[in-house]
Amino acid sequence: MLGTASFWEGVDVRGQALSCVLIDRLPFASPGDPVLAARIEALRLAGHDPFWEYQVPQAVIALKQGAGRLIRGSEDWGVLVICDPRLSSRGYGQVFLNSLPPMTQTQAIADVRRFFAVEAVTER
Repeated sequence: MLGTASFWEGVDVRGQALSCVLIDRLPFASPGDPVLAARIEALRLAGHDPFWEYQVPQAVIALKQGAGRLIRGSEDWGVLVICDPRLSSRGYGQVFLNSLPPMTQTQAIADVRRFFAVEAVTER
C-alpha cells in the first residue's frame, strides 16, 4: 500500500490484502503551514527548541500511525519500507527507529525476498 497523508489514520486492511507499507519520507509537517510556523515561533520565543520539542515528536507519532497500518491484528505480517535516507544520515533518525515496535531491520532486498518466501510457504 502506498498512501498520502490521509492514509496515516483510519485505514484498516487485515490479512494478506496488505503485506507491505511503503513510506517515502518521514512525515514532518510542511514548514510552509502558517499554523506550524506560528507554533514554531511561539516555542522559540519561549526559549524552546521547536524542532526537537515539537516537530520531531509530532513526526514520530505520525510515522507510528503509518506503520500501524501494516499490523492490525495478531495474524498480520509484512514489510515496512521507509525510503527516507535521513533515518541513517541524521541524528534524529534513530529516534524514529526507536519509536517503532521491535522488528528486524535490513537494507538488503534479499532479506525482504526471503521474508516473503518464508511467509508464503507458512501461509500464516
